[in-house]
Amino acid sequence: MEKPRQKPLRIAKKLRLIRTALGLSQNEMIRCLGFEGQLIQAHISAYERQHENRIPPLGVVLQYARAVNVPVEVLIDDEINLPKELPVKRHNFSTVNSLNSKRKAGK
Repeated sequence: MEKPRQKPLRIAKKLRLIRTALGLSQNEMIRCLGFEGQLIQAHISAYERQHENRIPPLGVVLQYARAVNVPVEVLIDDEINLPKELPVKRHNFSTVNSLNSKRKAGK
């Protein structure tokens, strides 16, 4: 076990992996998380860039975890990897499908 850190080093990569596994743009991820009007694309971009060292608020981390049905600890603990196949929750999957359909239709 490594020495504890105040800020996780791998959270940016994990958040980016979640979004790309869902096939969403950064703006679509904001909608999927339910934070329209509260977050902008630049926030998601900063959360996904490890060199930014910007950790998202706990509520955002919680919604990412819920989007793929994993415990928050998986995102925060650098010693735990994301599952190879992310178990997307049904209600979020319908949101993801809706967003992907709109994108394909050019909306």
